[in-house]
Amino acid sequence: MFTIGLIASGKGSNIRAILENIRQGELDVKASVILSDNPHSKALKIAEEEGIKHYCIPEEKYKTTLSVKTEREYVRILKEYNVDLVCFAGFMRIIKKEMLNNFFGRIVNIHPSLLPAFPGVDAWKQALNYGVKFAGCTTHFVETDIDAGPIILQAVVPVLEDDTYDTLHKRIQEKEHIIYPLTIKLIAEGKVNLSGRRVSITC
Repeated sequence: MFTIGLIASGKGSNIRAILENIRQGELDVKASVILSDNPHSKALKIAEEEGIKHYCIPEEKYKTTLSVKTEREYVRILKEYNVDLVCFAGFMRIIKKEMLNNFFGRIVNIHPSLLPAFPGVDAWKQALNYGVKFAGCTTHFVETDIDAGPIILQAVVPVLEDDTYDTLHKRIQEKEHIIYPLTIKLIAEGKVNLSGRRVSITC
């Protein structure tokens, strides 16, 4: 069975959506382990509720990146659970060579903007402040640069005249919960092909 490892820092809403797709039989994969850098992350509580192995691996030395030692611990656990695909779901740390060298082409992320627009934190706030008419979300492969890996799927939402940060973010997240499980499904079925920066999907 195709196995995934999920990594999150916050509320874990995408993890919950992925697990719901697995439960309903829409996604034929096994979530073998859930990791977090935040002991208070709801992702760990979700893992406990679902009976999934989970670990908190905090990083106190750096605010936004992982030290080599900490990153090696993530890699060790992911390998221990024979993970085929690493899925970042609101993981707020920058990875470096250790994880990329071990899982290159097998790490995906969900970002709340239509990349390459608005990379980085609070992308929906960036979009609203900029005055765009459409926002959305993107799944992409993870590479060295932040939110810059090859794009897999995107979903669009209109920006309404009375939108606030919260209302726009909520509508974007609704789309995230659709395209992230679908992205994993396509990869698990061998339908996603990566050539340079171009991603093609086989029907």
